Amino acid sequence: MFIFPDMEKDSLLQRIKEGIQDTCYIWAKEIRSTIADEGVLIFCILVPLLYPLIYSWIYNNEVVREVPVTVVDLSHSNLSRQFIRDFDASPDTRVAYYCNSLDEAKALTGKQKVHGTIYIPSDFETKVYRHEQATIGVYTDMSLILTYKAIYLTAQAVSSKINTEIQIKQLKTFTDHDEEVTTHPLEVDEVPIFNTTGGYGNAILPGVLMLIIQQTLLLGIGLAAGTARENNRFQDLVPVSRHYNGIFRIVLGKSMCYFMLYAVMGTYLALVIPKLFGFISLVTAGTIAGFLIPYILSCIFFGMMISCLVRYRENVMLLVVFSTLPFLFMTGLSWPQTSIPGFWQGVSTLIPSTYGVRGFLRISSMGATLADIQTEYRALWIQTFAYFVLTCAVYRYQINSTRKRAYQQIQMLKEKIREAKEKKSSGSSTASTLPSDS
Repeated sequence: MFIFPDMEKDSLLQRIKEGIQDTCYIWAKEIRSTIADEGVLIFCILVPLLYPLIYSWIYNNEVVREVPVTVVDLSHSNLSRQFIRDFDASPDTRVAYYCNSLDEAKALTGKQKVHGTIYIPSDFETKVYRHEQATIGVYTDMSLILTYKAIYLTAQAVSSKINTEIQIKQLKTFTDHDEEVTTHPLEVDEVPIFNTTGGYGNAILPGVLMLIIQQTLLLGIGLAAGTARENNRFQDLVPVSRHYNGIFRIVLGKSMCYFMLYAVMGTYLALVIPKLFGFISLVTAGTIAGFLIPYILSCIFFGMMISCLVRYRENVMLLVVFSTLPFLFMTGLSWPQTSIPGFWQGVSTLIPSTYGVRGFLRISSMGATLADIQTEYRALWIQTFAYFVLTCAVYRYQINSTRKRAYQQIQMLKEKIREAKEKKSSGSSTASTLPSDS
């Protein structure tokens, strides 16, 4: 009576051993397919390696400098020339042209020779010395927000400086301290907490790095799935051998291949790229390791589920190109999260990059730990398990459908072979009953 428990134990161990062997077999086969497919190799290895280098190099300067500006000075006074000198002395702007009218300045802006115009009216100095409010017009090209920011803030700083000098001349004070208290009664000391450089690269790069992981995974997995369907590789879709007799084995085997690859790529993107270009990075190895595991897994299962919609290789290219910008906007990186409509905030909760970008931005720029980003961390694990279950369900449905079609095709072939044999046998029997010429 003690034989049956031992037999059940041996059977269970045998099934576990076969499951591990089958998972490793599918993992090795997926690695060989990835290496053999040039498209998957490019998007899963070359793009994550090279694209962040190009993007970081472009934004390595952080802020724009020496933005060309044209000046329309109708005042031709000492005060207007002082304004122009101070404006040109700023590191952010450069007076490149002088025009006689706004129409000439508009033509230069249309040709992209300048990005803004400073308009000083003819009564500028007269109004100032009459103790009236004078106005200087600032016209900027709004197609690039960085140039607008540089021109507008420089003009504002120069105006404040000249206003202070005029105010001091009109004061009846005796000491410099009296002038300082009168012109600056409240001193403001700006201390940036996180993005200390105030640069665009430190603000946008962390989100782009995390988005690269998701989008390249979608491309690689989608291309592999499209290739399998185009080539009718039933061994990748139908369990024709013992190794494919389990949905968990198939999903785990394929996901292991991409996880091992992107564990290296994720570490490269999160640690090497910011250090290489001098961006702010408060990342610790333990925190980023714990964060990347659920993020990469959620992206993999999300990509495997989406790949079932890919019929041809070209489709995944269109899908990823179309979705890149919406995914970036929905993270709240380039547009405030509170200003995003409720519907799109709901859609964003389904995308792994939403929580991946927000979590990594807090880790990289604010020095957060996993305990500080519990919302994003838990959401990524929930997405991982949810997309794993959905991927298994979709793969089961797809395999059953493919098996059903293959079974129907086999039955049709058997029917045709049987009909051909019947025709052949009936033809031979008719020939045997015909009379001979003799």
